[in-house]
Amino acid sequence: MCNHPAHFLKKSAADPDLSGKTQLLLDLLAQIRDNGEKTLIFTQYREMGELLVPLLREQLGIDAAFLHGGVSRLRRDEMVEAFQHRHSERVLLLSLKAGGTGLNLTAASNVIHYDLWWNPGVEAQATDRAFRIGQQRNVQVHRFITQGTFEEKINAMLQSKKELANLTVAAGEKWVGDLTDGELRELVRLGG
Repeated sequence: MCNHPAHFLKKSAADPDLSGKTQLLLDLLAQIRDNGEKTLIFTQYREMGELLVPLLREQLGIDAAFLHGGVSRLRRDEMVEAFQHRHSERVLLLSLKAGGTGLNLTAASNVIHYDLWWNPGVEAQATDRAFRIGQQRNVQVHRFITQGTFEEKINAMLQSKKELANLTVAAGEKWVGDLTDGELRELVRLGG
């Protein structure tokens, strides 16, 4: 339901007016298209990707290729080559697992995570497809999270765990002895 009711109900068509997340995607992609930029859209669900492909075509005139686990190696290479080198290929839709490793997609200046992945490491790997050697653009990362749902609660939990990990082993090697009293209290506080 967080993505689109048609995804939950296993329907073959998605009315954009029934999902705030879908409306946000269409608005954002229209702006990105008008700026002449390229975009990677990640979803963890193949079914959601299959709903988005015709929706993007009908609503925005965007013919997005969809790279998922069922795509042959040859077709996958063709999709990547087209996205990287053809001006007309503006959007590449990827299932998170299929697009999370081994791809170099530096033509993108936007990454959209349409739905929340429960493992932030996998999501970060997917985002890194645009942050490869040879990237010469600033890359904007957009994470879509439906407000007031379990998706928002899971995101808050993941963010708090990330913050806790950053407190204990921060990028600047901040050790527990260097934490403020408030950071120490947060570190050892039990419960929510």
